Amino acid sequence: MAGLLGIGLSGILGHQAALNTTANNITNANTPGYSRQEVQFGAQTPQRTGAGSIGTGVNVENIRRLANEYLTQQIREDSSLEGEQRTLNNELSRLDNLLGGESTGLSTSLNNFFASLQNAAEDPTSLPQRQLVISEGEQVVKRFSALNEKFIQQRESVKTQMQQGAKDANALIASIADLNSAIAQSPGLAQGRMPNDLLDQRDEKLRQLSELVSIKISPTEGAQVNVTLNNGQGLVTGNIAAQLGTRPSASDPLMLEFTLGTSGRVVNVDSQIDGGKLGGLRHFQQQVLAPAFDELGRIAIALADTMNSQHQIGMDLEGELGGLFFKDFNSAALQTSRVIPSANNQPASNAQLAVEITDSSALAAGTWSLKFGATSSYQLTNDRTGEVVSGSLPAVGDEIIMPGFSIRYDGGTLTDGHSFQIQPTRNGAADIAMQVRREEDLAFASPIRAEGGQGNKGTGAISQGTMQAVTYPDGTSLPGFTSSTGLANGPLQVSFVDDGSGGLNYIITDGDTVPNTVVSATPYTEGQGLFSDNPALIPNYQGYQFSVTGQPKAGDVFTIESNENGVSDNRNAEALASFGIKNTLNNGSQSFAEGYAGLVENVGVQTRQSQLDLEAGKTLLEQSFNQREAVSGVNLDQEAGKLIQYQAAYNASAKVITVAQDLFNTLLQTFR
Repeated sequence: MAGLLGIGLSGILGHQAALNTTANNITNANTPGYSRQEVQFGAQTPQRTGAGSIGTGVNVENIRRLANEYLTQQIREDSSLEGEQRTLNNELSRLDNLLGGESTGLSTSLNNFFASLQNAAEDPTSLPQRQLVISEGEQVVKRFSALNEKFIQQRESVKTQMQQGAKDANALIASIADLNSAIAQSPGLAQGRMPNDLLDQRDEKLRQLSELVSIKISPTEGAQVNVTLNNGQGLVTGNIAAQLGTRPSASDPLMLEFTLGTSGRVVNVDSQIDGGKLGGLRHFQQQVLAPAFDELGRIAIALADTMNSQHQIGMDLEGELGGLFFKDFNSAALQTSRVIPSANNQPASNAQLAVEITDSSALAAGTWSLKFGATSSYQLTNDRTGEVVSGSLPAVGDEIIMPGFSIRYDGGTLTDGHSFQIQPTRNGAADIAMQVRREEDLAFASPIRAEGGQGNKGTGAISQGTMQAVTYPDGTSLPGFTSSTGLANGPLQVSFVDDGSGGLNYIITDGDTVPNTVVSATPYTEGQGLFSDNPALIPNYQGYQFSVTGQPKAGDVFTIESNENGVSDNRNAEALASFGIKNTLNNGSQSFAEGYAGLVENVGVQTRQSQLDLEAGKTLLEQSFNQREAVSGVNLDQEAGKLIQYQAAYNASAKVITVAQDLFNTLLQTFR
C-alpha cells in the first residue's frame, strides 16, 4: 500500500508540474521570444521482486524548451536584413520625394530661368524682362540653397539616429552580458537543467540587437554566448560588454563613424557595421546622401561657370563688358574649403592645399583621398571607383591636374603619412549666389560687330561673329579688351589683296595711329575663321571669331569694331538662353536639366530597389518567424488538449491514492 500510495503521489506531482508548464505556455502565448516548454517524464527505478520488476511511479526528468537554434539564427539574420532595408527605404523615400517633387525639386526653377532668358532675348532693352531674369536667377539660387539645407537636415537626422541606435545597441549588449552571467550561475546547469526563461530572454535580446546591426553568435562555456560583429570584433564576451559609439569621421567631420570601446581601448569599426538599422543608416550616409551632395554641387558649379563665362563676353546696357552673373566659384576661400585634412594627421598638418575648378564640363561628382608619402610623393584615390593617381609635389605652386579640377600646393609642409579628402563639388549648391543685381548690368548684347565696305565689289559677306574668352589663360586681358568699354585695338580692318597667282589673301590690321598687322597675308578660304581659336597664338587670337562667305574681290574691305549703341543686340542673350537645352555637362553629353534628371533618376532607382528588397526581406522574415512558431510557438488548441490530458492523469493518480487509502482502511478493519 505504501508503494501504491507513492506511485499515486508521484503521478500527482508529475502531472501537476505538467499542468503548471502547460498553463505557463498558455499565459505566455503572446510573449515575444517565448519558446514553448514541455515536461519530459521518466519511470522511477522499479522494485525488484522474485516475480519481476514492479514500477514505483514517475519522475519529471526535465522541462524541455522547444527551440531550434538554426531557426533562431535564421530569424536574427532575416531581422538584420529587414531592419537595414526598412531604414534605407525610409531615408531614400524621403530624399526621392524631395528631389522629384515639383515644388521642392530644381527642374521647375531651371526651366523658368532659361525661359525668362529666352523672353528677354526677344526684347533685350526691356527692363521688366531683365528684372524677371534676375528674379528667376535668384529663385534658382534659392532652390539650390533649399535643397542643400534639406540635405543637411537629413544628414543631421541620420546622425541623430546613428547616435540613438548606438545607445540602444549598448543597452541590449549590456543586457545580454548580464543574462550570460545569470545563465552561467543558474542552479542545476551542470546537470543539464537549463534556465529556459533566461535563454528565451537572451534570444529575444539577440534578435533585437540583430535588428540594429548584423551579428554572429558563438556558444561558450556555461551556456553563455559570445556576440561579435561579422568580422569577429567582440560585442559581448561572456559577461563583459563592449561599448558601441559614434564620432565625427576623421576624413569628413560632418559625417559620423562607428567606434567600439572595450577595456579602455576605442577602435574604429565603421567599415564593419553592416546590416540592421545602423548598417542601413551608414549605407545611406556614405553611398546615397554624400553622392547627392556632390552631384547637386556639380550642377551648381557648372551652371555658374557656364553662365559666368558667357556673360563676361557680352555687353550690358551701358556699353561695358559683362561681369560675373553668379558669384565667383573659384574664390580663394572656396578653393581652400574643398580640401579637408584628416583628423588623424599627427601632428596636425600645416600644408596649404587648394582645389580650383578648371573645366566644369569635364568635372565629375565625387570625392578623392589624397595621401602623402616620403619626398612629397602622393597617391590620389577616387573614393568611388578606387582609381589611383600617383606623383609628387616637390615645390610650392605645383599642381595635380585632374579632369575638371586641379589640386594646388600653396605652402606649408607635406608630411609623410598625412592625408586629405578632396571635395571639389560637395558645397557647390551652398556656395552659388547671384552677382548681378541691376537690370542694366545684364550683358545681352555682343561687344563687337562687323560690316562690309561700301565700295566692295565682290559677293563676300562677313558674319556677325562669335565671342570667345577675352582673357589669356593666365587671366590677363586680350589687347582688344583692356578697357571695359569699346574695342581697345579697334576697329580692325580686313583687306583682301591679290596673291599674284589669281587667288586672294586677306590681311588684318588694327586701328592704331600707326596700324599694326594682326594677321599677316593669309590665303582666303570661304567660311574659314579669320582668327586663330588657340589663345596661345598671339596676336592671331583676338577673343572672337569671324568668317567671310562668298567671293570677295581684291580691294574689298571689312571692318570689325565695337558694337557701340548696340542695346537692341540680343546675340549674347540668345547664347545664354541656349544653355537651357545645350549639352554642357559630362564633356558635352548632358544639359543641366538632364544632369539633374540623372540625379533624380539615380535616387529613384535606388528607392525602387530598396522597396523591392524591403518586400523580399519582410517575406523572408515572415517565413522564418512562421517556421520558428511551428516549432517553438504556443498553439492554444494543442495546449488546451494537453490540459485535459494532464487533468485526467492527475485525477487518475488521485484515484490511485484513494484506492490505497481504502485498502489501508480495509486492512485496519480486519484487525478490529
